[in-house]
Amino acid sequence: MHKPSLLAGLAALALVVTPAAAQKSPEAVAEAALQRAPVFDGHNDVPWELRGQVGNVINDFDFRDTTKPKPDGTVMHTDIQRLRKGRVGAQFWSVYVPSNTNEAQSIQQTIEQIDVAKRLIARYPADLSLAYNSAELQSQMKAGKVAGMLGIEGGQSIGSSLAVLREMFGMGVRYMTLTHGKNVPWADSATDAPKHDGLTDFGRQVVQEMNRLGMIVDLSHVSEATMKDALEATKAPVMFSHSGVRAVNDHPRNVPDSVLPAVKANGGVIMVVFYAAFVDPNLREHGLKRTAERARLDALYLGNPAGGAAALKAWDAANPPPSTPLGLAADHIDHIKKTIGVDHIGIGGDYDGMDATPVGLEDVTGYPALFTELARRGYTQAELEKISSGNMLRVLKAAEFYSASQKGQPPIETPVVK
Repeated sequence: MHKPSLLAGLAALALVVTPAAAQKSPEAVAEAALQRAPVFDGHNDVPWELRGQVGNVINDFDFRDTTKPKPDGTVMHTDIQRLRKGRVGAQFWSVYVPSNTNEAQSIQQTIEQIDVAKRLIARYPADLSLAYNSAELQSQMKAGKVAGMLGIEGGQSIGSSLAVLREMFGMGVRYMTLTHGKNVPWADSATDAPKHDGLTDFGRQVVQEMNRLGMIVDLSHVSEATMKDALEATKAPVMFSHSGVRAVNDHPRNVPDSVLPAVKANGGVIMVVFYAAFVDPNLREHGLKRTAERARLDALYLGNPAGGAAALKAWDAANPPPSTPLGLAADHIDHIKKTIGVDHIGIGGDYDGMDATPVGLEDVTGYPALFTELARRGYTQAELEKISSGNMLRVLKAAEFYSASQKGQPPIETPVVK
């Protein structure tokens, strides 16, 4: 055979034996994955945005397009048309309320947020739906809806009451973040002074009752000790609804390597957040420098707050925060994959709950760009399908399976305060 003919034959053979996925562009691999497995995002704060923006009065609020700037000049991250463009198939809507020692107020506010989330979903039946279990969620996704579930962000929402926890489950809540920014009477937060060294005995009962109900234990926002205690106490897989990893950015809100093996053993999922402060170590360093400078200026301009404010404004002008590249979000995903495997990765954007995002992930249209970056790094279509929704669905089904195995177990009872 002549040499040119031999080379042509080898080239043709290479096309035959090369896997189809390897011949696809990263964009095509990402698109194929999101076609088969649309994003199931772990955390979106639209309900809280509605409370702040319109006081939960939504009959005249147009959620089909929220790109008109708000009074403060910012734009919401989420609306129906952009969810569609971002290839979102399911969404955990956060019914967040602030950390509050007034537990009765927290319970009322949480019910108000559950109400507004349900009313928003009901206004757009052609596009949005509410699911109470994995079967309903998958059926709604197949029907082309953005299937919704509800998640409580912070144990303050149950008022230290297992009875309230059970009633919240009855209202449709399918996960609870054990704490938010402050400790609760039974668990420590990542961003508060430690008080309980993790979970109290009652905190362990909360985890056990969540398992019995089929409510997923969410460990975003909690301290490292609370993570470890909850992972030891739980009988069902956990989730981190919106967290990064400390190996990439050493922020207390992120998951330390010391916890990752327990997440793998538990079968849980870490849903990688897009909030730039949690993603980007350079931005964290900038924030620490600004905090130090503000403390210095407060001391320097003691008795002259206007002078201190002007000096801090000048410092801000001279020291703008760095922009965060999209690749840093992918770095968090890479670290989880390398350390405990792709079966433990999901996506929890934290849209409409953050003030800075990586470039390219400015709103809910950004998911395909991230998945394209992952495909560019060598992730296969099958791996991307696990990250987009497969892993979260597995955790949801496992929580339901464990709950079904406990049907004969009575609710955990604790005495009410007389």
